[in-house]
Parts: sequence; structure tokens; C-alpha cells
Amino acid sequence: MTASAQPSLEEQGIALSALRPVYTALAREFVVEVPACPIDDHAEGSSPTSESMEQAEAWFQQVDAQIQVHQLRQFLQTTPLANEAVLRQLLAHHLQKASKSGSDRDKTDFLLVQYFSLCAPSGMEDADVDLEYVAQVLEPVLGPLQPKLPAWLSSLETLLQSAARSRRLSDLLHSGVLEQGRKLKTQNAAGYFEPSAMVGFARFSFMLRRIFFRLMHDDLNAIQDGLRELERRGISTIDCRRAQFSAEEPVGRLRMICQSWKVMFHAEYSSGQPLRMLVDLRAAVDDALQNGARKNPLAARAAAAPGRSGAGTKE
Repeated sequence: MTASAQPSLEEQGIALSALRPVYTALAREFVVEVPACPIDDHAEGSSPTSESMEQAEAWFQQVDAQIQVHQLRQFLQTTPLANEAVLRQLLAHHLQKASKSGSDRDKTDFLLVQYFSLCAPSGMEDADVDLEYVAQVLEPVLGPLQPKLPAWLSSLETLLQSAARSRRLSDLLHSGVLEQGRKLKTQNAAGYFEPSAMVGFARFSFMLRRIFFRLMHDDLNAIQDGLRELERRGISTIDCRRAQFSAEEPVGRLRMICQSWKVMFHAEYSSGQPLRMLVDLRAAVDDALQNGARKNPLAARAAAAPGRSGAGTKE
């Protein structure tokens, strides 16, 4: 069902019935205070009426108003309910609203990227993700179109090029790309829901997610490599106050935290506090490595020499 289709009462009833398990689970997960979904009260197989659909729509709107986009993201990336059909139904539900809020826009943006990620091949190269291909994958929810970026989105490609030049997560977070991309969405709120604009933003967000994950894993690997090197040098604690840890944070504990972060950051690519902690932790580990080298340059050079290790080093 495309964004432009006008569903019949029967189609509305089928769509909302299919979404009811998802919304009921959402309301339960995030303790949304709403009565039972009125669709439950309909006799199975009965034809929906305008009144019953209005009541059902009101219930869904009530849940929508209390669920934030980060909650929807968290839920859909952890629940077995989030298959391709459910994502299509969720997109149709948001796209067919007569009046769309900023929250509807953000949820639609996330859902489009999630749907594209689910349907696109995992081994796809960055160069293959052009507007035409994204439009092709999104055709079941947006309908057929020949995408061409509106003039007001001409800077999206420049932003992606800037993001691609980032060599570590701190570069990306400090580049302003995330903020500028969001500003484009909010400056032309109505224009976002033009099909070509949604395709453009879906591609932008998908590519940005790819860049984020690459940089995140690079940072986590660099931190873990640095912590192993510190342990090899006999350093058991480091000053991590800049990352909101202690002045003498055990290196072993930091390694365990990094392992848990690999799971925690799996679905997140915003400039939130946990990511700042990751960026600051890498800086703290880099500082500890450099400070150790400055305090004992001979030992540092000996440790770095191929085939050699310092006295007492644990392999």
C-alpha cells in the first residue's frame, strides 16, 4: 500500500488489526497508559464501520503520541515482531495520517531506513546505494517514482562526503553532519513527505548509519588494543574522568565495558551521551599510552621493537 492510496474501511480494518499486536507490545514495553485496543472488541469476521475505525484510529494515535522515536527504534530492533510486512504496515500507518507531526516525520525517517536495511543485500557496496536503487527498494511503501533530489536537498551529498572523510567517531560527531541533516528535515517539514525527499533522506540516513558503525567499531577496537598494550606495560589503572569514569579506572573493567558497548551501540547512531563517553574514553586511552611513553621513552621504544618485549611483560 503506497503513501498516496486511499484505503477502504475493510483495508483499514485489516491494517490496524495487523498492527494491533505491535502497538499493544509497545504500550506494554514503555508503560503507556491506554485502555485496551478497541479492535479487540470487534467480533471476528465482522465488517468495520466508520465509527469503529474512528475509535481504533484514536487509540493508535494515543499510543503514537506517547511513544518517542528512540523507543520505537529500540523496540523494533529487539522484537521478533519487526518483519518486512510489519514495517510496511507501520510506514503506511504514518504516511496516511492527514496531519503529520515532527514525531511522525522522525518515525517515518527511521522506518524507511529500517525497511531499506532489512530488504537490501548485506554485502552491498557503498557505490551501489544510489537514489535509483533506494527508490526501487522502497517502491512497495512509496510507490514507483523516478527520484530526483529537490533543490533544497542539494547539500545532502556534500554532507555525506564530509562524513566519509571522518577517520574516527569524534570527527563525525564534531563535523556537524548529524545536526545539519536534521536541520534540513525540520526546515521544510512539509517537504519531507515528498516521495523524492523521503528517498533522499533514507539514502542519507542509511549511508550515515554505515559510516557510523565503521567508525564506532574502529574506535572500540582501538580502545581495546590500547588497553591490552597498557596491560602489557604493567599499567593497571588509567585516568578516565573525562569519560565520566574514575581517576584510577581499572583497565580490566574498561575492557569489559567495551565488550558490552558493542551490543549497546548496535542500534544507536546519534550524538547522545553514551557516544560522547566512547569518544572520550578513546581519548583517555590515547593519553595514557602517550603519557606512558613520555615517562619511559626507552622502555616504550623497546616494547615497540619487533620481536622484543620488556622485562616482566605478560604476553
